[in-house]
Amino acid sequence: MNLGDLVERQASSNRDKTALHFEGDHVTYAELDRRINRVANALVGLGVGKGDRVAVQIGNRLDFVYAYYGIARTGAVLVPLNVMYKAAEVEYIANDAGIKAIITDAPLYPVAAAIRSKVPTLQHVIVAREAPDDSVVPLAVILESQQDTRPRVEIDPEEVAVISYTSGTTGRPKGAMLTHNNLVSNCQPFLTLPRCALGPDDTSMLVLPLFHIYGMNVTLGGAMLAGGTAVIIERFDAELVLSTIERMRVTVFYGAPPMYIAMNNLETDRGFDLSSLRGAFSGAAALPVKVLERFDERYGVTIMEGYGLTETSPVVCTNAAGYYTKPGSIGPPLEGVEVKIFDDHDVEMPMGEVGELVVRGPNVFTGYLNMPEETAAAMSSGWFHTGDLGKVDADGYYYIVDRKKEMVLVSGFNVYPREVEELLYRHPKVVDAAIIGVPDDYSGERVKAIIALRPGEACSADEIIAYCRENLAAFKCPKEVEFREQLPKLPTGKVAKLELKRGA
Repeated sequence: MNLGDLVERQASSNRDKTALHFEGDHVTYAELDRRINRVANALVGLGVGKGDRVAVQIGNRLDFVYAYYGIARTGAVLVPLNVMYKAAEVEYIANDAGIKAIITDAPLYPVAAAIRSKVPTLQHVIVAREAPDDSVVPLAVILESQQDTRPRVEIDPEEVAVISYTSGTTGRPKGAMLTHNNLVSNCQPFLTLPRCALGPDDTSMLVLPLFHIYGMNVTLGGAMLAGGTAVIIERFDAELVLSTIERMRVTVFYGAPPMYIAMNNLETDRGFDLSSLRGAFSGAAALPVKVLERFDERYGVTIMEGYGLTETSPVVCTNAAGYYTKPGSIGPPLEGVEVKIFDDHDVEMPMGEVGELVVRGPNVFTGYLNMPEETAAAMSSGWFHTGDLGKVDADGYYYIVDRKKEMVLVSGFNVYPREVEELLYRHPKVVDAAIIGVPDDYSGERVKAIIALRPGEACSADEIIAYCRENLAAFKCPKEVEFREQLPKLPTGKVAKLELKRGA
């Protein structure tokens, strides 16, 4: 199966079933299939064919879905772009990928206009909503004027479908090449999960960014494969999300830790009926155990934490793949995905010992675009090396200890920032926290805490340090504390630690 088949298969058997809800618009599978075909036919008419790269810079709107699956049906390759990227960031990716066309939204058109003369391969600009001038192709016209039938293109499931650029925390972003089979194979296990298996009666909420692999493949792809319904929310707002779950009787919610933190901290006396919700997933960043406990306490829903990467399409492990949740764990691997813990010489570590988490399976990417050396290094010994330190317990549940490159070395002792951060999240005055290592003449590195306090709270550095000393070995404790109103975040919800380290 290729990505272009997902909606078509449902349209043939569930024509009148609602596939998508968006701001009062209800799109059936039959209508969605027609709109996807119209986009595909328009692209073919513009000369876009197999292997051509088409960038899409659209937020959480129906037009993204039409473009995504329309591109897939031409045999071309989607290059999703973060809607927050500026012209310089898009220019780099567009030239690296050699894009032939870009589909953008009217408010974001200035970005496409700014790079147009700087990307030699770029031939066509398509704009959703109102077209700014005659030099672009209006998507609305495409959706009205093209044929409804699918273009005849033979697509091998092993061909690249998406080039998804990593967030670039260690430098320039890298384009991870994902095949149709990578993406579809990562959705299929969600239909048979021991807990919260997806089915046609499910209504999923899609509030994660569609340009990110988590929202694009897990939430959207999973719903389309299962024949369920996806409710698209353009921007996250805690009260809007909770009221929509209640009103639309959402059964499955996919989120990231900052979303759960915001819902936990929502100041309202109104109770929300979340009785329809049978599954709440968390990914994209580490979920503090305290956040999981508080959400269960307040809303009566247990979050199932998981783990994945762009290069693994993205899901590797989830607590939903086990028969119970272990707080602090990312759960067992998905069916068909192999996971091991390796030392620095690619030798498997004993159970319970910390090493690098490595992955093998049909979901693992084919490599980084234009980066053969980086690809070879990442795929050493035939396993994808995640760069994350982890361990496994006797039940086969995995735990992420920290990023390999974020470990702090204090006088020869390993300090894993996540351990200290988990403790800080339990402090009653702390709402967000990050631990970084900073140079130290005596110990090599020392631990620094950067903290955001709850509104209206006051706290001193001495109080935080004393709290840590009561609960941790001395070498793990922060030697300095910096307070901020909020911590910088990447689009995935992870704390932007590289930015914090540069500032330190």
